[in-house]
Amino acid sequence: MTTFVDRVELHVAAGNGGHGCASVHREKFKPLGGPDGGNGGRGGDVILTVDQSITTLLEYHHSPHRKATNGKPGEGGNRSGKDGQDLVLTVPDGTVVLDKQGNVLADLVGEGTTYIAAQGGRGGLGNAALASARRKAPGFALLGEPGDAGDVVLELKTVADVALVGYPSAGKSSLISVLSAAKPKIADYPFTTLVPNLGVVTAGSTVYTIADVPGLIPGASQGRGLGLEFLRHVERCSVLVHVLDTATLESDRDPVSDLDVIEEELRLYGGGLEKRPRLVVLNKVDIPDGKDLAEMIRPELEERGYKVFEVSAVARTGLKELSFALAEIVAKARARKPKAEATRIVIRPKAVDDAGFTVAYDESEDVYRVRGEKPERWVRQTDFNNDEAVGYLADRLNRLGVEDALVKAGARAGDGVAIGSDEDAVVFDWEPTLTAGAEMLGRRGEDHRLDAPRPATQRRREKEARRDDAQREFDEFRPF
Repeated sequence: MTTFVDRVELHVAAGNGGHGCASVHREKFKPLGGPDGGNGGRGGDVILTVDQSITTLLEYHHSPHRKATNGKPGEGGNRSGKDGQDLVLTVPDGTVVLDKQGNVLADLVGEGTTYIAAQGGRGGLGNAALASARRKAPGFALLGEPGDAGDVVLELKTVADVALVGYPSAGKSSLISVLSAAKPKIADYPFTTLVPNLGVVTAGSTVYTIADVPGLIPGASQGRGLGLEFLRHVERCSVLVHVLDTATLESDRDPVSDLDVIEEELRLYGGGLEKRPRLVVLNKVDIPDGKDLAEMIRPELEERGYKVFEVSAVARTGLKELSFALAEIVAKARARKPKAEATRIVIRPKAVDDAGFTVAYDESEDVYRVRGEKPERWVRQTDFNNDEAVGYLADRLNRLGVEDALVKAGARAGDGVAIGSDEDAVVFDWEPTLTAGAEMLGRRGEDHRLDAPRPATQRRREKEARRDDAQREFDEFRPF
């Protein structure tokens, strides 16, 4: 059974905002009680947060669909709906959040680091909040906005200072077990280690973490073995340690060739691993043949510029020197890192000529497409079954300047106008006479500006009537 998962696709959905309430206060001896509809509650967010006690994404492998709760609708008596509850998903330290195209959305490193994977929808305003001097008793309320929904990919990149690389059965797990308190599975057959092992090492005043990459073999960068699957776990390391087996029983292998093969795989993988500092550990020198081979190849490795250590995980020799050498490299790498600065608040004022929306003619759909945060949000919040709500939307769009922009873009009465993206746009025939004028409103839920047929509809009816007349004339005079 799988117990370690380092990559999952997560389907997240935030909560929808609650609808506003359209209500009128009714009480004895108070005939003009006025509107008292409350606002809808906000939908819950889906939040990813780092918890260092978690080491795998296994939970999301089994349950990839996660949804926050919706906001409650408003009620009469100026009672606002309850906000939806945020859904907090804990992830391991070093989790990278990507979209389906592989673009990095967030890199979650450090206890408590958070990222909002899906934003909850806003709650709709009740008619009490929509009342004004001109619209004293609105007969409508705004709808709650739908929450964000989509797919994100979570990739775990282990946060380790030292990475051990080498062939299977080179002794990486044994080395971790004696350098730290980690207790990985150890056996004398290849691919014993199926998941990265992580240990904490203390050398003097320096404390650092050490991890290994299981199953690194020739062709790993192209997907052979397990190396490609786990190489991402050592991308953050400060130093790479080549663990070479000096007592291998395979006749076609030797430590120097093993080193060359692993270096080539690291180069092909990329990710900056080819630029990391290197150390070479000649392991299993407690075996006589291993000791002799280590002394034979050590000069060649040192000529290449490697710092070489002869160790034995079984006899526990050479470990102290190796531990302190790694601590020195890690300390220097940490000192080179820029110091974390306090987060600055950057204020970016809106440009003077920025209307907050754009109008462009879409030839393929033969519509004028309006895009912008406010117009699209207002459309989502409008109840199109309520004439007064539609009139309120027209007022808002007019005040924002959408009508003037349509005129400048060349739109005429009856032309199609789409507000929103291609997938969820609201399309209607533009009627420029549908201007602001809340004083023209009648009873609640009605807007007399919508009583007259729209020019586009009228033209369509006239065209159909002419076609019908022509058909009747043809039927009357056609020869039999």
